[in-house]
Amino acid sequence: MTQLLWMLVAFVGGWVAWTLAEYLLHRFAMHALGGKGIMSREHLEHHVTSSWTFDPVILLAWLGIFVVGCAAWIPLARLAGASWPVAASIAAGWAIGYFFYEFFHARAHLVPPTGTYSTWLRRHHFHHHFGHPMANHGVSVMWWDRVFGTLERPDTVRVPRRLALPWLVDESGELLSEFADDYRLVGSAEAGDREAMLDRARAFASAAPVD
Repeated sequence: MTQLLWMLVAFVGGWVAWTLAEYLLHRFAMHALGGKGIMSREHLEHHVTSSWTFDPVILLAWLGIFVVGCAAWIPLARLAGASWPVAASIAAGWAIGYFFYEFFHARAHLVPPTGTYSTWLRRHHFHHHFGHPMANHGVSVMWWDRVFGTLERPDTVRVPRRLALPWLVDESGELLSEFADDYRLVGSAEAGDREAMLDRARAFASAAPVD
């Protein structure tokens, strides 16, 4: 096998390793800790409103993932006898996997789907948000949810009106017809102090928001 092919295999391996880390971090470091620690706290705050805004912390996370990829995967690969280019390819696959996770996650919250993959990703991810926060922990792929028994695929995804994604509804807050087969709105669009407190409490308990 030529070195170029080994590099390709290593890159894919690094990406697959990231998808497993994505699942484990999301399930255990973000949800199971119930808000203990900055990663869990920030993630569960995201569940309170289900909105997405750019946070400079993402840049630090990107740097951290890159450093982990270089500091862990390159030495391990070298110890296993891999060349420097092959070892670096593993780290690159890991880091780029994280980049695409952040990219696709942000787009899921901000813009409507444009194809089969983006349609699947939104259904999968928003069932996690609004239907069962302890299911569908994979964001970019569903393999690990299937492996670990946390995959759920409802016929339609329930979405509380007060938490509806901006691309999902029209100006009057009603579900756009093109999404009627995949989503259903429940409850009221009104969100008072009581609803906000309840949403926060349930998010930090990794429970679905009420209607």
